[in-house]
Amino acid sequence: MSRSESTLASTIPGEHIHISVDDCTAPFWTAAKERRLSAPRCGDCGRFRMPPTPFCPQCQSRAMDWVDLTGAATVYSYAVVRGLPQFPDLVLVAAVLDLPDAPGARIVSNVVDVAPEEVSIGMHVEVDFMPIADGWLLPAFRPAAGD
Repeated sequence: MSRSESTLASTIPGEHIHISVDDCTAPFWTAAKERRLSAPRCGDCGRFRMPPTPFCPQCQSRAMDWVDLTGAATVYSYAVVRGLPQFPDLVLVAAVLDLPDAPGARIVSNVVDVAPEEVSIGMHVEVDFMPIADGWLLPAFRPAAGD
């Protein structure tokens, strides 16, 4: 199968993606706006957690440090979605990604700019940031260079 642009996975057009930010998630979204991937780590037990929560699920501490990550990730699981009612030609690869610099943390995102049949569990990907509504940037992941 040839890799034409129409067969590559992408995201919902950015102007249709709106996020909600609260005190707990603001550091994540602020970092993304600066093209940094960041994850919360418990200030007491050191456990990473994604998505951000107001307390640690391990020790219930409210102490939290935000750690900048390299942006490297590995596909843990994924699903291919072909078309949505308002975007019938859209191809999405929704993925659960392991974050190696944040042991135990995973992020749900999209794998983009790849033919869906080329995505596999264990695939190495790296973060990129896509413009979305209201001036925010959304983390999405592309195949890692050199893989």
